[in-house]
Amino acid sequence: MVRRLIGLSVLVLFLAIIVQVYMDTNDFQVVEVQFQTRKVPSGSELRILQISDLHNKIFGKDNEPLVEAIHQANADIIVITGDLIDRRTQDLGPVLSLADRITAKHPQVYFITGNHENANPLRQKLLDGLTARGVIVLDNRNVEIMVRGVTFTLAGVGDGSLMKLDEAFDGIDLDDYTILLSHRPDIVVRYGDVPADLILSGHTHGGQVRLPFIGAIYAPNQGWFPKLDKGTYRIAGERYLYIDSGLGTSHLPIRFLNKSQMSLIKIVGTL
Repeated sequence: MVRRLIGLSVLVLFLAIIVQVYMDTNDFQVVEVQFQTRKVPSGSELRILQISDLHNKIFGKDNEPLVEAIHQANADIIVITGDLIDRRTQDLGPVLSLADRITAKHPQVYFITGNHENANPLRQKLLDGLTARGVIVLDNRNVEIMVRGVTFTLAGVGDGSLMKLDEAFDGIDLDDYTILLSHRPDIVVRYGDVPADLILSGHTHGGQVRLPFIGAIYAPNQGWFPKLDKGTYRIAGERYLYIDSGLGTSHLPIRFLNKSQMSLIKIVGTL
């Protein structure tokens, strides 16, 4: 009797883990995060939808649930922080179709490359396709954006050896609220004092597999039990790093206790 109960308990636990893995990997959520700043007028707000590390994954039929969630987020701008495709992706059709449907309703969409774009032979074809659809590629440059009369600066860097922080910040007025897109969060280790109010990153997948009380087991470029895995980190004063754990997977096609996600980031002016 005891053995049967133990066996039944193990079976139930195994099935629960399988269900959790399936849901975390194949369903997604929109996580809301808020940052306050005294650099913009009190009560003003910028809404940014961050999409990261899709790795060419398709949710539902032709990404319809994903497109609908993107529209419903009602963001002022959309930023894609790298690894829209995987290094092994051979068909750009799904991501270019996704870009078509996003830009049809959202004219301000910005993209930086990740390590998987840079390792894929179709890199330039992807960049050309995104540009043709109105997506602004922001590798190593910056733009000013105005939302309801308030000016923000949005900068981006290329990934890895293509990262050129001095070019990304060329001509920036740091009195404006400045957002930096960097695929890799370890830019704060590589460069130390990055002059941005907010850095938006991905790359880690939140560890992809997480354990209770431990968190991420492994993250690329950081190894086992990474310190920068997902969520918000204070850099200094009112400057922050935010790591989105992303939508897709790489290496192992599973997530556990780390649901696929996008992030709706609100930057709110305060006194």
